[in-house]
Amino acid sequence: MPQRTYDVFIIGSGIAGLSLALRLADEAQVAVVSKFALTDGGTYYAQGGISAVLDAHDSVASHIEDTMNAGAGLCQPEIVELTVAHGKECIDWLLEQGVPFTEEQTRSGEKQLHLHREGGHSHRRIVHAGDATGKAISLSLIEKARSHPNIHLFENHNVIDLITSKKLGLEKQRVVGAYVLNNKKHQVLAIASRIVVLATGGASKVYLYTSNPNVSTGDGMALAWRAGCRIANMEFIQFHPTCLYHPEANSFLISEAVRGEGGKLILPDGSPFMNNYDPREELAPRDIVARAIDHQIKKLGIECVYLDISHRSSSFIQEHFPTIYQRCLKFNIDISKEPIPVVPAAHYTCGGVLTDSHARTDIPGLYAIGEVACTGLHGANRMASNSLLECLVFAARASRNIVEILDKIPAPPDLPDWDESQVSDSDEEVVVAHNWDELRRFMWDYVGIVRTDKRLARAMHRIRLLQDEIAEYYGNFRITSDLLELRNLVIVGELIIRCAQNRKESRGLHYTLDYPEPDTSKTPQNTILKPPE
Repeated sequence: MPQRTYDVFIIGSGIAGLSLALRLADEAQVAVVSKFALTDGGTYYAQGGISAVLDAHDSVASHIEDTMNAGAGLCQPEIVELTVAHGKECIDWLLEQGVPFTEEQTRSGEKQLHLHREGGHSHRRIVHAGDATGKAISLSLIEKARSHPNIHLFENHNVIDLITSKKLGLEKQRVVGAYVLNNKKHQVLAIASRIVVLATGGASKVYLYTSNPNVSTGDGMALAWRAGCRIANMEFIQFHPTCLYHPEANSFLISEAVRGEGGKLILPDGSPFMNNYDPREELAPRDIVARAIDHQIKKLGIECVYLDISHRSSSFIQEHFPTIYQRCLKFNIDISKEPIPVVPAAHYTCGGVLTDSHARTDIPGLYAIGEVACTGLHGANRMASNSLLECLVFAARASRNIVEILDKIPAPPDLPDWDESQVSDSDEEVVVAHNWDELRRFMWDYVGIVRTDKRLARAMHRIRLLQDEIAEYYGNFRITSDLLELRNLVIVGELIIRCAQNRKESRGLHYTLDYPEPDTSKTPQNTILKPPE
């Protein structure tokens, strides 16, 4: 197929990718590729909201302190300050894009944005749109993007690999484009670009139980690793404490805002237990709450615990949590009258592609923004609702940097056609499904909320075997979207295990029985992996 050429090629259509596209569109020709539908990413399913200092009793200093405390000594102070300081202007920008945030009426009769409070936050500072904030943001940004003549949207396209100048035999290393699979036509096209941006989200689908959509397969991390970028802090996988426990619920997330509005975690007999783990109880950071729930489930041999908000009025619950209320009602759970069965599930990848304060990676011309990146904001544990804020702040910073340098970058070279002459159609698609299932199960069993050296060693042994099988399969058969995701997931699994093996302490989201305390003998360090030459 003929090569397509753009100024900026953005991989991912969530809040990070679309906000960057909209900021660049007046200055450049921008392509945005989405693996499936534009609304299939993690942003669309985000319930809680965006943290920003808007209340008169709150302060930037307080938001910084809360973030640093949650990050367990690994946040970069200058990145935290930079991000938090731009919270209000990011909310203002979203309002300009038409995002319908929830408002409330003040005593004087004026309207202002309603603010939730979530775990780890010392003040109410979560701007939201009911309990479907991500959906409201996604639909607003997609509408804006569709109407801009310089934004070219590609749905149902899965990126196979990045193309760098070194791969083409050129001396000066930089990214020049990517090979992309059209999932519907089963054709591969080459997209050339001066700038490539990874905005692909996280990797929680590497685990058996996750709150994330099916697209969260660590594609950007694997693409960057194969291209030659460093990866950092992949051991810090955030498990959301409260996902709906029901065989037909597909790990539906119960927003942290439910606990922020007074929801209590209880055992099957109705007794509370968070007071035994942390003085902040239900408002403790997510890693503490998730481990507490995991401990109770294992200790008592129960299937789940319960989250009870039924002491609030039915009108309050339906006004503040309409999506959760309706979804639970479909499973005959009336949360205004009875508690919600919940379990932890993999939710957020705190590590990722190492970037600087302008979202630049190790490869010139390649940027990474959002959950795919490791900026230094989250450290060892992301505080609730800082993720969407990070997407917005670093999209804005990347856009300014890209505009400054775009005219200085030469047009990308002609790219070689994708070669399928040595492969055939697979007659064993079941192998992909079996490998996918095996990977996610042993990652959950051995590299989950609580780890040990023995469990990690077992997982690494299993992953090496899988990598050999997948590499052989990839080399012999025509690619499919499922195969590309599996190829990426097995890399992500290895990176998580390697980072976890390198950290000989418990810190933040990484908890190991072999080293149950933080190492206080030295300054906390990031875990940074360098790809093979």
